[in-house]
Formats: sequence, structure tokens, C-alpha cells
Amino acid sequence: MTDCRAPGAALQRLEDWYASPLGRELAAKEAACLERMLCDTFGYYLLQVGLVDALDGVLGGCRIRHRILLPDGPALGRVCQAGRIQVVVDPCQLPIASDSIDAVVLPHVLEFAVDARQVLREAERVLIPEGRVIILGFNNLSLWGLRRQLARGQRRVPWCGNFLTPFRVVDWLSLLGFDIELQERMMFRPPWRRTLFQDLSFFEGMGQRFVPTLAGVFAIRAVKRVSTLTPLRPSWRQRRALLSGRRPVRPTARLVRRHPSRVGTPRPPGHGPSG
Repeated sequence: MTDCRAPGAALQRLEDWYASPLGRELAAKEAACLERMLCDTFGYYLLQVGLVDALDGVLGGCRIRHRILLPDGPALGRVCQAGRIQVVVDPCQLPIASDSIDAVVLPHVLEFAVDARQVLREAERVLIPEGRVIILGFNNLSLWGLRRQLARGQRRVPWCGNFLTPFRVVDWLSLLGFDIELQERMMFRPPWRRTLFQDLSFFEGMGQRFVPTLAGVFAIRAVKRVSTLTPLRPSWRQRRALLSGRRPVRPTARLVRRHPSRVGTPRPPGHGPSG
């Protein structure tokens, strides 16, 4: 593992951690998850912030033609391939025009960002209406979160990150106007090298069935909803009066008055009105 205090951003150090045995196992599961979440995602531009090398093969099979890779930190020793645009940026201030991206992928960006909520605001800003955001994150409510608490003083990736829970991320997305479409859980196995169990697939099956909230890594796909308003023109004209004149004529109710002596007195037969 690499120290978080080394020169460069923490996500840059996370690329080296993915070369470890545990990192390779996680990369395979996350790649399969991203393929499922991107299989029905269409558009012209896809933006990925953070990890570039670990999940590079997944975006190659995406149906979105143009892919923009924005690594967090200096991309030292990397060569930009044909058909890809690679720029070093700050996830809290993306140099992308508003309402211009069809899909945004954030693999473990929120855990190592200075302001995780600001990263989500930037993703909401650059997405077009009905655009998708896909988030991969380490779950703090899991054995991986416990491992982070035990290794708090070591300051090594990925345990130096600020792990979140999927419930908090869902709340933040809802406040920004997103609707949750898909959620997946993975990596129920303990993150230690030595365990009492030889077959770690046991944890995956039991975790998916009984305790899905205790997964070490979560994946969320949300869609940006924009409510449209129909403008109504104000009516500046006054209603016309019923009759022409200075003052409108108000309708009145006429009262028919009858003689007190004739009220309630029946008329004798044969005494009708004289012709």
C-alpha cells in the first residue's frame, strides 16, 4: 500500500492499491457492476473522474462514443491514448460546461474528496436532464469500515479515506433532484489477508442473501430529473361592463307586494277577474 501523505492526490495512490491481490479482486467485481449499469446508458459524452487505469477496460465497451477521463492529481507516466481526452482537474470544480454530459462515473471519488457534496453538485451541474450518475464507494457500515477504524493511524489507502454509507449518498442525491434507479452491493468478505476461512465465496453468498447492507462496496446509479414549468401570461385587461356607461348596472331582485287583506284569503268560486 501507498501512504496517503505521499506527493499527489489520494486517488492517484489508489491506482497502485488496485494492483494488490485485494485490489484486483475488487476491480473485477466493480468492472462487472459497471458493465451492467452502463449497458443501457446512451448518449454522446461520458465523463469519468478519478480512477483511470483500474477501470479502463470497462469504458471501452460502453455504448457512449466519446469518453472524457479526468484523473484527480498528476497523471505521471501515463500516455493519452487515441480517442480519449485526459485532463487533470479538481472534482469539486469541473472544467465542463453545464448541461453537456450524458453520464458521469465517480469511482471512489467521494471518499477522498475535500467536499463530497460539492462533487455531487458538480456532477448535477454538468449532467443533461435525464443524465445518469454512477457512484462507487466504500461502505463505512461494514467490515471494511471496521478495518478503516483499526488502521486510522496508518494513513494508507484506501483506509485513509472518509468512508460513507449508501444511505447518506442516497439522501444527498435526493436533495439534488436525482431519482435512484439501481443499487448493488459487493465485497462481503473481510478485507484482511489472513482469515479463518479458506473459501471466501461463502461470505458473498450469505451477505447478498441476508445482510446486503453490510457490503464493503456499494454502487448507485441515479438519473437527473428536471421539472419543467409552463409560463402563464398575466391578464392585464379588465372585464367589460354589461352595459355601456360610466357605472355598470347591477342586477336587482324585484319583490312583488300584495295587499294585506288578500294575502292568504282564498277567492270564492265564480268571482274571477272581469272581462
